Amino acid sequence: MNKFTQYYFLGIGGIGMSALARYFQTKGFRVAGYDRTETKLTSDLQAEGIAVCFNEAVNQIPVRFTKPENTLIVITPAIPQNHPQLKYFQENNFTIQKRAQVLGNITRQSKGICIAGTHGKTTTSTITAHLLYQSQVSCNAFLGGIANNYNTNLLLSAESNLVVIEADEYDRSFHQLSPYMAVITSADPDHLDIYETAAAFRESFEHFTSLIRAGGALIMRKGIDIVPKLQKGVKLYTYSMDEGGDFCAENIKTKNGEIRFDFVTPTDRINDVRLGVPIRINVENSVAAMAIAWLNGVTSEEIRTGISSFSGIYRRFNVVCKTEKIVFMDDYAHHPSELIASISSIRNLYPDRKITGIFQPHLYTRTRDFAPAFADALSQLDELILLDIYPARELPIEGVDSELILRDVKLKNKTLCSKENLLPLLKDKELDVLVTFGAGDIDKLVPLIKEQLKSK
Repeated sequence: MNKFTQYYFLGIGGIGMSALARYFQTKGFRVAGYDRTETKLTSDLQAEGIAVCFNEAVNQIPVRFTKPENTLIVITPAIPQNHPQLKYFQENNFTIQKRAQVLGNITRQSKGICIAGTHGKTTTSTITAHLLYQSQVSCNAFLGGIANNYNTNLLLSAESNLVVIEADEYDRSFHQLSPYMAVITSADPDHLDIYETAAAFRESFEHFTSLIRAGGALIMRKGIDIVPKLQKGVKLYTYSMDEGGDFCAENIKTKNGEIRFDFVTPTDRINDVRLGVPIRINVENSVAAMAIAWLNGVTSEEIRTGISSFSGIYRRFNVVCKTEKIVFMDDYAHHPSELIASISSIRNLYPDRKITGIFQPHLYTRTRDFAPAFADALSQLDELILLDIYPARELPIEGVDSELILRDVKLKNKTLCSKENLLPLLKDKELDVLVTFGAGDIDKLVPLIKEQLKSK
């Protein structure tokens, strides 16, 4: 990568791509890119001096980025092969790398702490980064979400060689990494459009464990159905929320909207830790993050302070508004296991209140592969409003729609609704705890729902 002086990103508005773009911008390189839609994130990149175009035509590429000898093209798997700008770069002999390849190069030049898992990796990696960054150890971090503590997805430190990276299993991207330490939070099958079988999905995680460098460590959630393939000299640790392991929580207490617990390590414990974002699933995520921090020399007091001061991630259990009459939350959950964890955590916070969920399924293939599991998870709500599928990178699949989920949902109060009709539907409903779920564009509806609730 040393020969390149400028970087052009196809899909620059993605959460992972934008972190890389910011990284190279802060390092003094020229950076620009394309994205299909204008968002707050692309607007932020433009405000930081990064040129972003929203038209895929070749003539939209800035002239200075049309020199193949000094320009690296970075792409996301979501960019189709027939994209005009991608075809131009291919036909003119530009060096083109996937985002994961670029991250892999960064991990080979540093001590990569790579957080993998079907779910929990964004929260765990962000807590890990916060614990390290606010301590004397410090770190760099490429995050899969906007950390509320820093209002960014990129952390940089001149003092530290540690870099926290969210290790994405989609398209086997995490096989490009060279971890110093790794965490596996979960390995529930997903992305079967890529892997085809659950066995192949788990084998992919097993291969990921073989990439951890000698002298490093794997911290794996207790009970995960994979067999690590560790190099000689790599230590294996297990963790859990309250099921034992090398690292775990004990004496978990929920009272007055607070969660406190004792953090247990192989040699000592940190008593009465207060969780900054009091969601029960965050106890488990925090245990993994605290394990990494502890193994890298963060002190007990720094761990205690860091967990208490962690203020969450955009679209991860965000409390949008809270009054005496209603609580409105927004969450990124888009896999059945994530929905179960999210709904149970909300139920734990509000055990005696009616929970209404609005869910936007993400991808036709995921809906096809996990429709019964989605139905079971969503049946844990008191009321469900189900939106149409957000296709992202996919074309429609015959016979696959939201009705595939809805028909097996075991609720009396369940409704299929278009995005356009959601606000009118909510207007006349008696709502108590309302939660929006999904990884598509449902977040664009959140401020509109909030305004309508305030007007009521």
